[in-house]
Amino acid sequence: MEHKNTLKTWPEAAPRLIAVAAGREAADLVIRGGKWVNVHTREVLEGYDIAVAEGRFAAIAPDLSVNIGPQTEVIEANGRYMIPGLVDGHMHIESGMLTPAEFAAAVIPHGTTTMFTDPHEIANVLGLAGVRMMHDEAALQPVNIFTQMPSCAPSAPGLETTGYEITPEDVAEAMTWPGIIGLGEMMNFPGVIHADPKMLAEIAATQNAGKTVGGHYASPDLGGPFRAYVAGGPADDHEGTCEADAIARVRMGMRSMMRLGSAWYDVKTQITAVTEKGLDPRNFILCTDDCHSGTLVNDGHMNRVYRHAVDCGADPLVALQMCTINTATHFGLERELGSVAPGRRADLILTSDLVTLPVEQVIARGRTVAMDGKIIVDCPHYNWPEAARQTVHLGKELATDDFVIAAPEGANTVTARVIGVVENQAPTKALTAELSVLDGRVNGDPAQDIAQIALVERHRGTGGVVNGFVSGFGYKGRMAMGSTVAHDSHHMIVVGTDREMMAACANRLGEMGGGISVWKDGAEIASVPLPIAGLMSDDPAATVAERASRMVEAMAECGCTLNNAYMQHSLLALVVIPEIRISDLGLVDVTRFELTELFE
Repeated sequence: MEHKNTLKTWPEAAPRLIAVAAGREAADLVIRGGKWVNVHTREVLEGYDIAVAEGRFAAIAPDLSVNIGPQTEVIEANGRYMIPGLVDGHMHIESGMLTPAEFAAAVIPHGTTTMFTDPHEIANVLGLAGVRMMHDEAALQPVNIFTQMPSCAPSAPGLETTGYEITPEDVAEAMTWPGIIGLGEMMNFPGVIHADPKMLAEIAATQNAGKTVGGHYASPDLGGPFRAYVAGGPADDHEGTCEADAIARVRMGMRSMMRLGSAWYDVKTQITAVTEKGLDPRNFILCTDDCHSGTLVNDGHMNRVYRHAVDCGADPLVALQMCTINTATHFGLERELGSVAPGRRADLILTSDLVTLPVEQVIARGRTVAMDGKIIVDCPHYNWPEAARQTVHLGKELATDDFVIAAPEGANTVTARVIGVVENQAPTKALTAELSVLDGRVNGDPAQDIAQIALVERHRGTGGVVNGFVSGFGYKGRMAMGSTVAHDSHHMIVVGTDREMMAACANRLGEMGGGISVWKDGAEIASVPLPIAGLMSDDPAATVAERASRMVEAMAECGCTLNNAYMQHSLLALVVIPEIRISDLGLVDVTRFELTELFE
């Protein structure tokens, strides 16, 4: 039979589902003789068949041979586990450096059949139009990609300038689109805490549409500010890093989203709330947040998070609930997906082991989409317009002088504020360092592991460059590393030890239309072109992963020893996570949410 990516609603499919369930009609698909993993009751039931019609589960029973007709596809489960397709509760497709189509193609073989995505990266570059492009490509896919309308562009008003600003009117409009499931993470938590009318208007527009408000409370303070934030309406949070964070969130009626991404390792420290403290696991959700293409190609997606949760002591059935039914329930979709039960979308994985979770066959909406780690369906591409491919506007060719840091009049040494990178974590440390002055200029100091950082304005072509210092990468020799992926406003970040090379790197990114470029001893040694919004490639994940892998090697050749150093690089302008960041307006003290001086 012909399969389309459009799916009948449950009411539209009901007459046929009832006929199949009653045994009056043959099913489109019958999966025979498997172990039914029921996430509603947390039990494994042996020797079950599953009948599928119209892309939905019609019946689950010990013997459904009555539903096998001449046109029925039959899959032999041979005693394997039949589990729901995996669901990612919070993620950013752009972090994979891939478009929605190529991201879907990369994760389907890992068993991910539903994603709740917040395209706030493209919103910063292209505004509502960019969100619509992501939404429209997502709607073409053979799996479920729900879009959350980004809430915070800019994420910290007054501390950065984005390509576009998101308004409450934009949010209200997006709530009428078919694939919009709610509001993306409310990163401007100070705005919510202080009852900022714009933030509250966005939350109201979402709640009035009956949809879910995503949270982002990136502060360790679980007192008054946290209580104020929860009272403002965000329904979940993925910024917790310790058990106390997870417990505080679920006690207040939020869902605690625990993430394992390419650089986030926040499951192990929080899942003890369930495994040791014994709290009700139904309010805990597993997610990835940010996964780059190399992780997707080599390590997996939600299957990787699931295995990690089990390794951390979670009961496999509890871990499975955390990446299926719990997430569906949270977004008001428990009757639509997240379990193997009548009427739900027929999204299912066949696996021979619940601990290691080999993903042997993936079925989405009633058809096989991947076998033994290989995708076997098309993931259609959207026709991205030229405006989405021409987004790097430097305004001029940058020169060495743009990267000079002038010393205060008459100083021989200075005490400079330095952004300190923390391995495998989103927060940075606010450091200070004594730096020497040569010819009226302040330079980085490789002996103290201090390189120069520059934020280059790329949305409006102002030619603006803000310079500062960063520590933690371990760079040596003459080098520069630049990227137009610079959360969240996505200007251009260049880190280097040589001003001439920093200028060359920035100009190369301008010429390339965005992406990543690594320079050493006067020449580019690696690049990852990201032509769509300077954030994504429409090449396959394996191609992008190969380029990204070469980029990681190139960073190491420049002396970098940091795990996931690229992810850390791309977060240096994230002005909503403490302690200190850089923006197009200057250095930002994120503990106070105010601009600060480079020199003390």
